[in-house]
Amino acid sequence: MSSPLVEVRGLVKYYKATGFLARKAPPVRAVDGVSFTVGKGETLGLVGESGCGKSTVGRTILRLQDATAGSVFFDGSDFLALDPAALRQARRKLQIIFQDPYSSLNPRMNVGNAIAEGIEIHRLAPRAEIPGRVAQLLEEVGLDPGYAARYPHEFSGGQRQRIGIARALAVEPEFIVCDEPVSALDVSVQAQVLNLLADLQARRGISYLFIAHDLAVVRQIAQRVAVMYLGRIVESGRTEEVLARPAHPYTKALLSAVPVPDPETKRLRIILPGDPPSPSNPPSGCAFHPRCPDPDKDERCTTERPVLRQIGGIEVACHHAKVNR
Repeated sequence: MSSPLVEVRGLVKYYKATGFLARKAPPVRAVDGVSFTVGKGETLGLVGESGCGKSTVGRTILRLQDATAGSVFFDGSDFLALDPAALRQARRKLQIIFQDPYSSLNPRMNVGNAIAEGIEIHRLAPRAEIPGRVAQLLEEVGLDPGYAARYPHEFSGGQRQRIGIARALAVEPEFIVCDEPVSALDVSVQAQVLNLLADLQARRGISYLFIAHDLAVVRQIAQRVAVMYLGRIVESGRTEEVLARPAHPYTKALLSAVPVPDPETKRLRIILPGDPPSPSNPPSGCAFHPRCPDPDKDERCTTERPVLRQIGGIEVACHHAKVNR
């Protein structure tokens, strides 16, 4: 088995409290010990409710935010430990596609300059060849090369997201964090962008960390999936296996909320009580226990934090998880 392209080990990101009582307030535990791998040419889907720490994981991996603890190995070297010179050299290999195609582009910079910026900074082509490279990238993402002279406000949301993808591709990355790249788009446009990402992966061999809250979207693009709750991964495995036979009660609740296209098909909706706990004051034991509908939960759930363990091909952090047939 080949070594993974990206390996995240024990990633932690805490935010210090601000304000008058900041000294006494506990930190916000946005990411609390996350570990996973992404292979070459593979897509890992990272899913969970809003506020569970998904986007923070992606941004911390890329050093857009400083990690509190942990390691991120990219192609065998610790990306978080690189000095500024080495980081500048390596950074082009790891890129991000942002969620909001409206705010992620500079409104004062035309499309051609936005895409060319990375090429110029990393000196990937002679200046005379850059317009041709930009035209090729626009064609690759399904846009007219003549759009290079236009500005972001002249495009729809789907077109702007294609421009964002072209900008990420411009520096020839090997790994891209897709931070909910289709959540702000219409459903028909979502399918087009997902197909584009899949085609680019097939042609270029790019690896994706695909962050989403929509399990139907993850099913379409990811080979493996990791489910997050309150800063920790609670279940992971092959996408079809996790979605067909979820072992963690939180994953079961998420799946029960996915719309079914057949109106004749009935699905039992699992309603979780209460709100997610505060990441600055997580519950003792299993963080999910205050909302857990599992009838088997007991005192162990409130006192002992479960660790990921292998159950029938799936890793799950639950004391009472069983293999579903």
